[in-house]
Amino acid sequence: MDPPAPATTDPGASAPAAHGSASGPRTRRALLGRLRRIEGQVRGIARMVDGDADCIEILTQVAAVTHALEAAALMLVDQHLRDCLQRGAATTLADEQTKQVEQALRAVERLLRT
Repeated sequence: MDPPAPATTDPGASAPAAHGSASGPRTRRALLGRLRRIEGQVRGIARMVDGDADCIEILTQVAAVTHALEAAALMLVDQHLRDCLQRGAATTLADEQTKQVEQALRAVERLLRT
């Protein structure tokens, strides 16, 4: 029997896809890229506030970050729906299919509540 793989703290490291995760290396890389850009935008907004920039300019950047976060959230919802629907389709148990659809709907509801 092989020893277990060492634990990693690298958030970008490949790990087995867990339910609800940003599974797939392509999705993970794309999402991390978006989040890093958003992080840079937020730091830029902080510099603008610190530099006493015009309020309208700051609000414009806040709106851009909000839109970017919504796009990242939609990417996650898309992946989650695909995963849930694949798991539901892979089973012939109606209860499991219903459970997967309900989980997907809850994910969408959480996004819409924000």
